[in-house]
Amino acid sequence: MPRSDTIRRPPSLGIDSAIRAMTAKREALQSPRATISADAIRRHNRKTEDIRTPYSRDADRIIHTRAYTRYIDKTQVFYLVENDHITHRVIHVQLVSKIARTIGRCLRLNEDLIEAIALGHDIGHTPYGHFGETCLSELCERHCIGKFCHNVQSVRFLDQIEDCDLTMQVLDGILCHNGEADDVKIVPTPCGSWAEFDKKVQDATEGRSPGSPMTLEGCVVKFADTIAYIGRDLQDAREVGLIADDTKIPDICREVLGENNREIINTLIFDLLQNSDTEEEGCISYSRPVEEALISLRSFSRRNIYDNPALCSEREKVRAMYATLFSACLDDLVQERQNARISTDFIQSGYVSRTYLGSATPAELVRDFIAGMTDRYFARRFEECVIPRRIEGRF
Repeated sequence: MPRSDTIRRPPSLGIDSAIRAMTAKREALQSPRATISADAIRRHNRKTEDIRTPYSRDADRIIHTRAYTRYIDKTQVFYLVENDHITHRVIHVQLVSKIARTIGRCLRLNEDLIEAIALGHDIGHTPYGHFGETCLSELCERHCIGKFCHNVQSVRFLDQIEDCDLTMQVLDGILCHNGEADDVKIVPTPCGSWAEFDKKVQDATEGRSPGSPMTLEGCVVKFADTIAYIGRDLQDAREVGLIADDTKIPDICREVLGENNREIINTLIFDLLQNSDTEEEGCISYSRPVEEALISLRSFSRRNIYDNPALCSEREKVRAMYATLFSACLDDLVQERQNARISTDFIQSGYVSRTYLGSATPAELVRDFIAGMTDRYFARRFEECVIPRRIEGRF
């Protein structure tokens, strides 16, 4: 047995080579259309690879970002609702990762790549969910910096602001994960260079679809995203009393998908496994009946959950909060207030890339500062803007 004071050294080149050989052997058992480690493309390659696969290393890098840490206090759908048992963003991300890896394992795809995409896919979400995204996008367009899209912002946080040097395959999967298009079948669209990828990002910023992911693993995460939230949102809506427990979902949904979250997840996963082809054609697909039932359930959720007047009643206040905070932060930058929160908590924080800081405009800095806020931090910063500060001392 080694002594307790023995210095632990990195593995020798021999051990490293053996591990790489084992990885290659394991990946040889994957589907012929699965993404392998040798396919990984990094923008900079500033660090040599280690015993982890490139995509496993990407997952670790994402977990260690500040942006990932802030998942813990970002709401999924039910912002401003006091209930400890509803889904927050961090739970949703874990569910997407678990569901996607289960699907990927059955289809013999690269689980490391799937995990990395899933963990990073929602990092760009704003305070107060999708409505917060709408508010911030309105402000961004008003200040001529383009639309705000959370998938683009996820890439921006990981590729520019925290400069994680992730592989193109992971960033592409994150960029292309979202969208409520009624896709029955998704076939990957190759992306051969960083110039092509950057063009996809720009397209998305201008409101155009970035298209399909470049890998089957990215396609799996895109489907898993919906699988993770569609039944869970129904469960949460019942939990908080937004819809009654005895409220019936459409007949086609109950007959094809099931009535609760467990049944819906089970049905969607099994249908995806039965209809996807990762051997020859290379596609991830639902059957037509399941997709039609899923479209119906989305419509039901839109009417009864997402656009429910009880959930939307405070929206104008949230919109006003965004406008006030954006204006205040922008003024802090123009006036060069070094003790302002955008300076101390963002620009001077030490985790933000100097390259990014050197190229971002004031409006872009404000956009990225606000987009990264948790719900609670956002509310505190708004209060600082509008509530007079108590001054301690004698005059």
